[in-house]
Amino acid sequence: MVEGLIGFLRRDLRQALAAGAERSPVVSASGAAWLFVWALVAAAVAFSLDLLAGYHAGFLQLNAAAASWPAWLWQDLTMLGDERVAFVLALFLARRYPRVFWALVCAGLLGAAYARGLKPLLDAARPPAVLAADAFQLIGPGLKHESFPSGHSVTAGVFFGVLIYYARRLPLRLLFLLLALLVGMSRVAVGVHWPVDVAAGLGGGALAAWAGAWLARRSPWGIYDGAVHLAFVVIAAIVAAGLWLGDVRYPAAALPVKLLALTGLGYAALVYLLLPLWRGLRTARTADSD
Repeated sequence: MVEGLIGFLRRDLRQALAAGAERSPVVSASGAAWLFVWALVAAAVAFSLDLLAGYHAGFLQLNAAAASWPAWLWQDLTMLGDERVAFVLALFLARRYPRVFWALVCAGLLGAAYARGLKPLLDAARPPAVLAADAFQLIGPGLKHESFPSGHSVTAGVFFGVLIYYARRLPLRLLFLLLALLVGMSRVAVGVHWPVDVAAGLGGGALAAWAGAWLARRSPWGIYDGAVHLAFVVIAAIVAAGLWLGDVRYPAAALPVKLLALTGLGYAALVYLLLPLWRGLRTARTADSD
């Protein structure tokens, strides 16, 4: 009976992945156009700020403007750009939208290479290392090194960029774009990144999202192969467990983030194990009665 249930689970996942792949377009020309425009605008903003006004341009003005908004809001928004939160959110998409999930995996690897490659190479000083403590608002830890590009902004660009690529409705694309911009703005609001860092992060993330969707299309085995799919789901679940049990740098966001992690784990267990097992047991009992 155990072997029968395992076989059923494999077939059930295979069928779910095949059906889920049909829910997302293979190629989205309009989505790609959105990402290219986003990347071009972000690059133009980053270069203009740096060349015309300097690397630190715009920080004090944006940071002061953000100080009029609640600190908890910026803490929650900035956690949306945390890589661990992106893994948790991906769990909610994985089974129903495997094409989107695989694109997120591919884009995430490219985005991580971009951000983690440039940060130590350039090792730009962050605002807490340059400005006096009473000159700006600082929320959370006062990070001082590896400012360029903003890793949270890259993550937001990757995650919401992939969603923009596959979204079919304009309101959804506008919502995802707004969320990405707010995550980027939050990095200035909490006082750990310059606007140039944010623009470069969002632009690089958008390009990684486009490249991830292209790689997902060229490598469909990551969409239909149940073993590969489950491997990345397990990785995401491990990250979610670590987020639930671990430390959150921003106290006001700790409870929402931990609840999100726990919900993601529960959802993954439900759709990958509990519901398929229930269907398998019901099928086995029906077959035995016949």
